[in-house]
Amino acid sequence: MVVVDDVHKWFGNVHAVRGVSFELPAGTVAGLLGHNGAGKSTTIRMVAGYITPDAGKVSIAGHDMTTARLAATRQMGYLPESTPLYPEMPTRDYLEFRGRLFGLSRAARRKRAEEVIERCWLKDVRDRRVGQLSKGYKQRVGLAASLLHEPRVLLLDEPTSGLDPSQVRETRDLVRELAQDRTMLISSHVLPEVEAICDRVIIFAGGKVRAAGRVQDLASSTGAAGYVAEAKLPASVSLSVLDNLRNIAGVMAINTSSLDAGWVRLDIQASRESGDLRETIARAMPASTIVRELRPKAASLESIFMRVLEQAAREEGTLAPGANSQSIADAAASNVAGGKS
Repeated sequence: MVVVDDVHKWFGNVHAVRGVSFELPAGTVAGLLGHNGAGKSTTIRMVAGYITPDAGKVSIAGHDMTTARLAATRQMGYLPESTPLYPEMPTRDYLEFRGRLFGLSRAARRKRAEEVIERCWLKDVRDRRVGQLSKGYKQRVGLAASLLHEPRVLLLDEPTSGLDPSQVRETRDLVRELAQDRTMLISSHVLPEVEAICDRVIIFAGGKVRAAGRVQDLASSTGAAGYVAEAKLPASVSLSVLDNLRNIAGVMAINTSSLDAGWVRLDIQASRESGDLRETIARAMPASTIVRELRPKAASLESIFMRVLEQAAREEGTLAPGANSQSIADAAASNVAGGKS
């Protein structure tokens, strides 16, 4: 349904998108993830036909976006990050106007306008001017406009950007509903949003696709596993316990957080190739230590994302020793920001 084949984009001497390829079969809901400057928004704009690739090919439902752009865009709805709206027009009039742009007849555009008003929860503001609406309602108007011509593919660039928590929840519910009957590509910084909605993720760093697939498959391919332990560690032994755990073959990192009544939570990241380390971790605890929980932890999308960024930064040679999560993201972006190719 959506094919992106070896796409490149330059802005001056900055090689912003560097040989990106992926394919979304019909019915796929995919999330584009990446730090600022990773190339994901530029890619989604090329898929939408908003900007033209300098090399490579994008096709929608078999239509080349460069040579058959009109046929391709008829199959696609696009909600950009900054939704372009006419603030002086009432909501219903604006949607009917957009229907004219899609070539719908008067009867068809009136019917479709009412249908998307219903589906996007706009009945209460159908006669209010768009400029008087909250940002959450404006986002819904933009989404409704992208649905007017019943597209088979829907592109959403940061669909919950700038919304308050209740608006985020409503928009997320709507997107989840829309995902049931169309192919969707969603660009977002919000990892829980992508994890909740998407059945596939595509992770960008440095203008390239660094990982793509289902979250559970990426957890295996990135080689990361983890454990959670909760223990009561006296201050006199806490440092030695942490040293014992760090010396276990396969343990990569340990994060600690204090709980109530002297309990400590240990988040232990380990190499997946090291096998099950629970018994080894338990033996590393002193006999005087009380352990009330020790269990494997499924890899989160956040941990997978940071692992992919770290690998990308190491490949580019931009990762400093002891780098934290922010410096890892900065390192992964630095080769694009500096115009490296």
